[in-house]
Amino acid sequence: MAFEDYQDPASVRTRAPPSDVMYDAGLRRHMVGVFNYMFAGLALSGIVALLLVQTGASAIFFAGPGQFTPLGWVAVLAPLGILLIASFSAARLSANATHAVYWSVAALQGVSLAVLFQTFTGQSIAQVFFVTAAAFGALSLYGYTTKRSLSGMGAFLIIGLVGVVIASIVNLFLQSSMLHFVVSVIGVLVFAGLTAFDTQRLKDEYIAGVSGETAMKAQVWGALSLYLNFINLFQLLLSLFGQREE
Repeated sequence: MAFEDYQDPASVRTRAPPSDVMYDAGLRRHMVGVFNYMFAGLALSGIVALLLVQTGASAIFFAGPGQFTPLGWVAVLAPLGILLIASFSAARLSANATHAVYWSVAALQGVSLAVLFQTFTGQSIAQVFFVTAAAFGALSLYGYTTKRSLSGMGAFLIIGLVGVVIASIVNLFLQSSMLHFVVSVIGVLVFAGLTAFDTQRLKDEYIAGVSGETAMKAQVWGALSLYLNFINLFQLLLSLFGQREE
């Protein structure tokens, strides 16, 4: 028997089949693409917020602390409207249209972040951002690696999400500090759960061999779900633990 024909029985038992190896490599590329889009979206939101604050253009959207101009209301509520419309036509949208939805939401979200940048100290913003990043990373890693199915959490998380969104919109008009606190605490729990749930969902929904426009759209939609989890988790934690400007 030639040396190159010899295979250690142990290595044969532990080596993954070629199809599994290819699947894992494709899944990793897919998830890397998802997170690259997510990070780029967060960067765009941060840049828009900083530009608005540094140039004074934020006055177009805000008349004062917690006071939105008519254009400010449009900018704050527009992402929700875009997401609702896109959710009903996601399958029919082209790759370019899908990109337009994602980058529009990320840019408009920068308007909301500009309010936070003017309300809280830079140190507390940085601290909460790193806490959010660490928590998000841990939750996402758990969702990716756990063998336990998180699908059972889905219905409860969606119900919680709808409740948080409705209560947040109502409180824009009521300005109740108690309701704001309750919504923030519940919101943190909801978006923490969604981070792990969505990461596992994206992993489970991956289809090997898909490429081109279909793969790109899947990555962008996946990035959008994780982006929203991160940005909302950050804003809620900042509202709970951030130090306000005096």
